[in-house]
Amino acid sequence: MSSRLMDTYAPLPVSFERGDGAWLWDSQGNRYLDALSGVAVCNLGHAHPAVSKALCEQAGKLLHTSNLYNIPLQQELAMALTRLAGMDKAFFCNSGAEANEAAIKLARLYGHQKGIKTPAIVVANGSFHGRTLATLSATGNRRIRAGFEPLVRGFLRVEYNDLDAMQNIARNDPDVVAVLVEPVQGEGGVRLPDKGYLPALRTLCDEQGWLLMLDEVQTGMGRTGKMFAFQHSGIMPDVMTLAKGLGNGVPIGACLARGAAATVFQPGNHATTFGGNPLVCSAALAVVRTLEQHDLPARAAVLAEQMLKDFRNFLSETAHVKAIRGLGMMFGIELERPCGELVMKALEANLLINVTAENVVRLLPPLILSKQEANEIVHRVCKLVNEFSSMDTEAA
Repeated sequence: MSSRLMDTYAPLPVSFERGDGAWLWDSQGNRYLDALSGVAVCNLGHAHPAVSKALCEQAGKLLHTSNLYNIPLQQELAMALTRLAGMDKAFFCNSGAEANEAAIKLARLYGHQKGIKTPAIVVANGSFHGRTLATLSATGNRRIRAGFEPLVRGFLRVEYNDLDAMQNIARNDPDVVAVLVEPVQGEGGVRLPDKGYLPALRTLCDEQGWLLMLDEVQTGMGRTGKMFAFQHSGIMPDVMTLAKGLGNGVPIGACLARGAAATVFQPGNHATTFGGNPLVCSAALAVVRTLEQHDLPARAAVLAEQMLKDFRNFLSETAHVKAIRGLGMMFGIELERPCGELVMKALEANLLINVTAENVVRLLPPLILSKQEANEIVHRVCKLVNEFSSMDTEAA
């Protein structure tokens, strides 16, 4: 069938019609185990009753008024998120890219208010911050940036987890105003930094008067076993961005700030038409309440720890498995060669996975997994990886 859609995607040959928890059903009635959660979006799984109820009730009342007027649900959501994160204020938008755009604009305005004419932001190679021109320019992946030049200036790149490089910039570039990094690089291959990395960045930013800005678009909302990934490190960011799991499928992003960063924006500096309307805020509030009431991040942390152990045990003797990484419900199985074909092989086995950075099997299961579903994901993924490895060994 011909498509009137622009060729921005190469969709797999399946169409899903309904979902329930960790499962999806296609148009032919086949059932699939979802180990991707819409790329870390459906943290509560599909068709979660609390989210569905909130959306249905709000849709019958009011969808949108614009930010020209006070939106009580937006105020309530801001209060909940700032309380959980220890932040002061929130700005709501429609996506992770927009949340990061807000953070970038905030950092630049912060720099100008300090008298810096050409404020610069330090970013990391291997990062992913979005596909708008500014967030694309901040993204540390040449392949994704290629073809969209000229890019937005004002970004300095260093290797992820390289403190010496950060300190070298601090010594040599007086125009730096902020650091923007992911607590865990998701698109970059589920790369975890050393335990001392974020605390050292916090110290460096304090010494230099920089803003520490954390992109938690993928890691936030319980994904790593805590409500926010920075909570594993014992530090506080100045700015944090959220999206994906915040709405469980409803498009909403947020930029949270504290201290001096929270007062940078004033009326007229930044805005959005749809961001934070009553409908999306009702969904996000249902997500936050469900995560809190059922302590889902902590529950997921325990289950994920066992999954990680099982992956390492079952794949310990598998050839061509280079590394197995994880934090909460965020797993990366790195192979020694490109393994993109595993996505289709998994689909044929009624399992949804992702391959990123060319050779990393990325798994982002919903936080509501049962133990049986968790075991089944481990079993199916290990079977796929073992078969793939065996084929490679035979070919050699």
